[in-house]
Amino acid sequence: MQDGSQIEHEWLRQLVGEWQVKSDASAEPGSSEHTGSESVRSLGGMWIVCDGRGEMPDGTPAMTMMSLGYDPVKGRYVGTFVGSMMSHLWIYEGELDATGKTLVLDTEGPGFVDSSRMAKYQDRIEFVSADHRLLTSAYLDDGGVWQEFMRAHYRRAS
Repeated sequence: MQDGSQIEHEWLRQLVGEWQVKSDASAEPGSSEHTGSESVRSLGGMWIVCDGRGEMPDGTPAMTMMSLGYDPVKGRYVGTFVGSMMSHLWIYEGELDATGKTLVLDTEGPGFVDSSRMAKYQDRIEFVSADHRLLTSAYLDDGGVWQEFMRAHYRRAS
């Protein structure tokens, strides 16, 4: 482990490996289950990089990249997310929930309902078991209620 590494980096290391993904984007009427894969690697034990591959609902290829680390100065997890289907760079900041099983990541981006306004979003990475994790994405609606719009199950392939 490199200097500056913390117990929080250990939490991130459990993401490393090959994963098969099944997701449901409930935001789209009549949406169906989508499948894909993700390769997660460590950068020196301090960061992880997740490379995702799959298809959009219309069948076009989709690629995503997430980076996550822990900033001991901020005392928070930090990261980014980009996808081939969008032009926005998502900047994450978050923390583990009280159970220690779920990483709650807050971010901001174009509004879910009105893309001309910025909105608050939250991604949650929950470990159901060592070989199964759940990613949920939600946006904060005008009434202050989190609305889930995506759920993906990741199962370890190797």
